[in-house]
Amino acid sequence: MKKGMVWVVAAAMTCAVSMNVSAADGYTIATDTVFKPFEYTDVEGNFVGIDVDLLAAIAEDQGFEYELKSLGWDASIAACQAGQADGMIAGASITDERKESGWTFSDGYYFATQCMAARVDEEIKGFEDLKGETVGVKTGTQGASYAESLKDEYGFEITYFEDSPTMYLAVEGRQVEACFEDTPIMLTQIQDLDLSLEVVQGTENEGSPYGFAIFSDKSQELLDKFNAGLKNIIADGTYQEIVAKYLGEAAAESAVENLERGFTNETEAE
Repeated sequence: MKKGMVWVVAAAMTCAVSMNVSAADGYTIATDTVFKPFEYTDVEGNFVGIDVDLLAAIAEDQGFEYELKSLGWDASIAACQAGQADGMIAGASITDERKESGWTFSDGYYFATQCMAARVDEEIKGFEDLKGETVGVKTGTQGASYAESLKDEYGFEITYFEDSPTMYLAVEGRQVEACFEDTPIMLTQIQDLDLSLEVVQGTENEGSPYGFAIFSDKSQELLDKFNAGLKNIIADGTYQEIVAKYLGEAAAESAVENLERGFTNETEAE
């Protein structure tokens, strides 16, 4: 089988994809810029992460070529909707709301919950301690949706950020009292950046799977290849090796168990 080839292009979040690469020559796939451990830049300047490695393994398994463009969350969605990218992989939670707005998802490839974090020196033990306060979220994410669903009940306000690192710094700098984010992202960032934050126990929601997304029937072949390749790399152990590389063996085993319980995109967050 022909080995998949990949080019990674880093770009500012506001930049647009300059051209659409046809499936005959290779696919253009958009992704986020700062979503560690799923996609981020390492100390040597290489673009890495679970999503990056999974896509490479699936492309190799299925024998297709692609160009990965690191655009940021909002710009990735816009590029796909404009037909300037064939698909998107960026830790995107599978939800009914997104499906209804034109997203078509692959089978789920990682199950994630969302949670809240606050400064370690604050007496925030639950949502009820947020009354009259302001929390931070990343625009357009499930973390934002989770906070929005709790806002009126617990009486807090929301400030929106374009990227996660800025949001975390706002919590540390007391511009906001807490923040909402996907749990694996939150735990990784707190540890790696040595943030003075902690996940507030009992704030996780039910969660949902991440999926590869397309926005046009023209990309259905790519979606089919993604699903077929995902099944193969789970079966041969490659998937578990990739997740273990970034999250450890225990988390990798749990991730495989979650997928084996229901290899589908029907589990919803809402």
